[in-house]
Amino acid sequence: MTTDTVPAAGHAQALRRLYFVRFAFALVWAGLLFATASSLGPVSIALLVLYPLFDVVAAVLDARSAGAGRPVTALWVNVAISLLAAAGLAVAASSGIPGVLRVWGSWAIVAGLVQLVVGAARRGLGGQWPMILSGAISVVAGTSFLVQATMDGAALTALAGYATLGGIFFLVSALRLRSSTSR
Repeated sequence: MTTDTVPAAGHAQALRRLYFVRFAFALVWAGLLFATASSLGPVSIALLVLYPLFDVVAAVLDARSAGAGRPVTALWVNVAISLLAAAGLAVAASSGIPGVLRVWGSWAIVAGLVQLVVGAARRGLGGQWPMILSGAISVVAGTSFLVQATMDGAALTALAGYATLGGIFFLVSALRLRSSTSR
């Protein structure tokens, strides 16, 4: 018995579209952050806060298309975590790049764990191994951001790389979902 109220093929199609949008957003966001990452100015701060807010919107859309069950509960947890991250990043920006990296790193760890749970729960849909791997990498990357925050010369450019890699995982998952739904 499935916990989804939407047929699996319909849910997979909705996820596929959402993953393509997340891929495109991540690439554009990473490019803009990379271009402005030399300092914490108004544009880079706005970008830093925007990323978790976009994650909130994506998680809400995902939860609405998924129906009920364990993955949806985890998605709503992700909404709360990402809202806290956006607020934390807005505050941390006033203390400098190390503060931003601490907040981002903490968010990446917890959001990565949530992504692992959601991906594992959705294995039956297909195309979720990239999401599971991405969640695990997010935990590792988050830890590295926490370490970087303690070092001299901490920079925001690593966050652009993180978003780019995450976007690539969304693309791979979207492509794998396409092949699994066409079978």
